[in-house]
Amino acid sequence: MREYGLIGFPLTHSFSKLYFEEKFSREGLTDCTFHNFPLKNIEDVKQVIVDHPGLQGFAVTIPYKKKIIRFLDEGTDAVKQMVACNCVKIENGKLKGFNTDVIGFERSFLKLKQPHHRKALILGTGGAADAVAYVFRKLEIDYLFVSRSKELRPFTISYKALAESLFYDHTIIVNCTPVGTYPNNDEYPLIPYQYITPEHYLYDLVYNPANTGFLKKGAEQGATVCNGYEMLCLQAEENWKIWNDLA
Repeated sequence: MREYGLIGFPLTHSFSKLYFEEKFSREGLTDCTFHNFPLKNIEDVKQVIVDHPGLQGFAVTIPYKKKIIRFLDEGTDAVKQMVACNCVKIENGKLKGFNTDVIGFERSFLKLKQPHHRKALILGTGGAADAVAYVFRKLEIDYLFVSRSKELRPFTISYKALAESLFYDHTIIVNCTPVGTYPNNDEYPLIPYQYITPEHYLYDLVYNPANTGFLKKGAEQGATVCNGYEMLCLQAEENWKIWNDLA
């Protein structure tokens, strides 16, 4: 039996397990199984690997995309640059880290991007935010992180610093926080939505609900909006290719 899985906490509303179980059923993959591993402590990943010798690899979600790095034996250049990993392949007892968020985000993001979308605000500073920033560097899109942290890192501003002037040319806004995720559907990042225009493009990495508060408020201002569902599907398929040497 080939085993795959997802680590994170909590995993109450996991996308990956349902996605892969449907894939296994649809493609007649009767020798495959997918586990959720809701780990309260990242150290528990070592026991997961011991308890599941058939584990071919696993996906990584909040809050462990950065914390998993120290358990890797090897990582791609993208993982090293971002210090964030969302996909681990296990081979001969060794763990190799990949970041397929960058592939999923780039491919889905570009479908709605317009020429005037040249600067971005990235809400959040976690592993997903670093993947988005990696893609923006590749696409030569200038960006600023927006954070609640009192200890702001370079290229980062606070939510309180979101002045109207920033919205004139930062016409891309990406939510990389979990704010607004089910069951907290009524929540949304606290930004000044009154400054958003039809020139703006709001992308939410949250996929459940499909129409988040962040996207609703953007659409009310006439902005182009997109949720993270396609990104998740794309990165899941990339994970599958990596785990099975199909990439």
